[in-house]
Amino acid sequence: MQSGLSDAAVIVASLEDGAGFGEIFDRYFVEIDRYLARRVGWVLADEIAAEVFVIAFRSRGRYDAAVSDARPWLYGIAANLARRHWRTERRRLRAYARTGIDPLCEDTGDIDRRVDALAAGPALAAALAALRPGEREALLLFAWGDLSYEEIAVALGVPVGTVRSRLSRARGRVRELLAPTGQLSVGQTTPGGTQ
Repeated sequence: MQSGLSDAAVIVASLEDGAGFGEIFDRYFVEIDRYLARRVGWVLADEIAAEVFVIAFRSRGRYDAAVSDARPWLYGIAANLARRHWRTERRRLRAYARTGIDPLCEDTGDIDRRVDALAAGPALAAALAALRPGEREALLLFAWGDLSYEEIAVALGVPVGTVRSRLSRARGRVRELLAPTGQLSVGQTTPGGTQ
């Protein structure tokens, strides 16, 4: 049931009737689940996405009702949970870089886009795996979560200037790691010094 109320109004109303929080779940579960699938894989995504909404429900009393859009808040919870699984994410990106097979590739019907993605995907996955966690987090919230700089700042609990810096460094590092052919440059290392 869509009430037409803002997210904040739904959350405030759910303090009296907890079942009303289901509307927030209905509005955002698929989007959060999809974002998490890109981060931790389909196997863990549903479980973590469900945990996002359990945490959100339990902490809804602390939600800032002056913020009408709950999306950044939910992405922030998702990012924190995904951060726990960063080792899994890094392994997935490196496996994708080695094999060239994106386990989450969808059949979109757009052959040209899929061919381009298949060609660039492994190198991009390797570059993402090489980023510092904070930079990767900001970049993925921007690219996969489609959040604005301000929404990323809310999600990560950092100033907008920090988001801008992290995105700038992440973009620069990705450009540096990708050769003109779209492949990871030979001899490039991750911030930890490993290939």
